[in-house]
Amino acid sequence: MKIALLGYGKMGQVIERIATERGHEIVLRKDEFNTYEGLSNADVAIDFSVPMAAVDNISSCFHANVPVVSGTTGWLEHYDEMVALCKEKKGGFISSSNFSLGVNIFFELNEYLAKIMAQFDSYKVEMEEIHHTQKLDAPSGTAISLAKGVIENSNYSSWTLENAEPNQIHIEAKRIGDVPGTHTVTYESVVDSIEIKHTAHNREGFALGAVIAAEWLAGKHGIYSMKDVLNLK
Repeated sequence: MKIALLGYGKMGQVIERIATERGHEIVLRKDEFNTYEGLSNADVAIDFSVPMAAVDNISSCFHANVPVVSGTTGWLEHYDEMVALCKEKKGGFISSSNFSLGVNIFFELNEYLAKIMAQFDSYKVEMEEIHHTQKLDAPSGTAISLAKGVIENSNYSSWTLENAEPNQIHIEAKRIGDVPGTHTVTYESVVDSIEIKHTAHNREGFALGAVIAAEWLAGKHGIYSMKDVLNLK
């Protein structure tokens, strides 16, 4: 399979190594210094760039008739626009805040726990996310996905980085060293705490999940999620 890498930072380089080990060919390594030449030769593209480049990367894939897997966060105010373009061009699209297989299992646990805890008013939910100091957006896309998972399965209405109202989820975002990503969801009461936590040890899990998603998406049309890739629906 021929893969275009859109974004060639640390994640892009790990994705390249894993994709090559799995027998794939890299036909484009797109960064801020080169063009999209070679994109049309790809069977699928993987976008791990920066928020300001994501929309151009994704839309270029749809115009080139190349399915795209995007793990870039911080651009989702344009998500509906990209979905509409994907449908118009009959493209293939997966966007996820986190492609790690473990994190996507964690998402499922989070939603299941939220459904249970919605019955108990004595518990208040809080979240913490820790990432490396080079991460541009806060809170992380993964933390936002976790918050949405709780909101959709409880009486909470929104999340905030500030002091939370009774119907809001407080997210504490920390930027420390070279931490790949740690996410904790805590339900706190006066008598005890319930906590679920995912800790990434390196970038390998994110990269492997993105390559697996790209393998699954190649040749497909439509808008999908990691639930489809991992058969979690």
